[in-house]
Amino acid sequence: MKVAILDGYVDEPSCLGVPPYISPYPRYIYGMLRYLKIKPRYLTIDQIRGREFELENFDLVIIIAGIAVPGKYLGGNPMSLRDLMRISGLKVEKILLGPITLEIEKDSLNSYTILEHPFERDLLKILSKKFEGDMSINKFAILGAEVVRQHPDFPYVICEIETYKGCYWGKCSFCIERFQKLDMRDPRAVISEIKALYNQGVRYFRIGNQTDFFTYMADFRYEFPKPNPEFMKNFHRAIWRECPKIKTLHLDNVNPKTIAEYPEESREIVKTIVTYQTPGNVGAMGLESADERVVRKNNLCATPEEVKFAVKLVNEYRCIGYNGLPCFLPGLNFVIGLRGETKETFEKNYAFLRELLEEDLWVRRINIRQVKVFKGTPMEKVGYRNVMRHKRYFKVFKEKVRREIDREMLKRILPVGRRLTDLRCEVVRGKVTFARQIATYPILVGVVGEYERNTILDARVVDYGRRSITAVPILNPNDAKLHQLEAIPNIGKKLAGRIVANRPYKSLEDLRVVLGEVFERVKDFFEAKAL
Repeated sequence: MKVAILDGYVDEPSCLGVPPYISPYPRYIYGMLRYLKIKPRYLTIDQIRGREFELENFDLVIIIAGIAVPGKYLGGNPMSLRDLMRISGLKVEKILLGPITLEIEKDSLNSYTILEHPFERDLLKILSKKFEGDMSINKFAILGAEVVRQHPDFPYVICEIETYKGCYWGKCSFCIERFQKLDMRDPRAVISEIKALYNQGVRYFRIGNQTDFFTYMADFRYEFPKPNPEFMKNFHRAIWRECPKIKTLHLDNVNPKTIAEYPEESREIVKTIVTYQTPGNVGAMGLESADERVVRKNNLCATPEEVKFAVKLVNEYRCIGYNGLPCFLPGLNFVIGLRGETKETFEKNYAFLRELLEEDLWVRRINIRQVKVFKGTPMEKVGYRNVMRHKRYFKVFKEKVRREIDREMLKRILPVGRRLTDLRCEVVRGKVTFARQIATYPILVGVVGEYERNTILDARVVDYGRRSITAVPILNPNDAKLHQLEAIPNIGKKLAGRIVANRPYKSLEDLRVVLGEVFERVKDFFEAKAL
């Protein structure tokens, strides 16, 4: 039986699977099929659009898709309903799963077998109706590790690692995590999964597929689970003991309520994160709204005051890591269009961010999105009424944040001249290559120059966009392009022309003669080893 796993990519409140990320879902499914003695082919929706593979050549296609928290993506273009309709006419058996099943009219896709979350048990029943025995995700995760080698971006993939399903709060009006039963994974199984992926050649990991990393293996006897700092320290030590050459180890979600309720335990966990995870780390916090009225009407977990407290606590431990980025910073999520929202909500949201800036509290990422309404959530009754009514306020608020908050934050976090290491080149546009570190919420860097995809380079910051930066790579003065030299602060066209005219250089001392007193201000943009 020829089976394809078609990854249409997912983006959920607790899980990301858009390239270079690969979510746990295709790995779990691959593991199930391997257990049943079937060796499937992993494909992405981008490969199908590019006609690199034909789905008609398979007997069964298992499709994973669903963007529950939409964003802008550089690495891939998620599957749309139009893609599903196009595939629906193919004469192959098709199984559809993922968050997309929460937003479609099932009658419109009657050529698909549609599985709702959580899909594991139902999928196994379909694949093997006589199946009996252990259906543990832990087993499938290890069996499915080898699928990463079929990813088109391999080895530049970052694996999303699930520690637990569901949300202990589970009351937010818009969130689909309410559909997941709270289920904690055995830490030994998580570490075994990471080791299995590591043995396949993976070096980039995000412990992200949970709603609050701080409450993994916490004490759930309390209304709000109490974090376990000692466990966290031992958990991280065990990861490094098994996988000593990891390049990225990051997290995703942090519930600010946990930090507000248990500041001392949370401080210890922040110390562990700064010590044992890699720099450039971001803990996304769900503020959603700085309007207390909206907080109450939507049963949001944390108040604006609690979120600010959490941001402040994490900022106590900010320090710059070896890759040029702060070791660990908070991020903030805003959701627009919730119940109780008014024009004043947007003013309160902006005032909250302005306050952080004035108190020099750094926030690495501010995500502003309009609510996506799913069936079965309390927001279903409200629908998109507030989204439509406040569209103008949303645009003004978002533009103001990008112009007045984001850019200023970037200037503080990444001052001009800061060296960023291990930038992976992805897309060339004109004379600029867009690159990112392989990380959680990586900063988009416009590198001056044209570089092939997957080139890894270091560069220094020279300018700022609203959510991105411009950087000049570390250059060899003997082959640097004129426009690259001109982009270096303090050089300009005249000196750039002089550098080119006086080639070749045997050492940076030769360059000093040409540049004179300017040399000391620009020397860090040049690589002595290249001469």
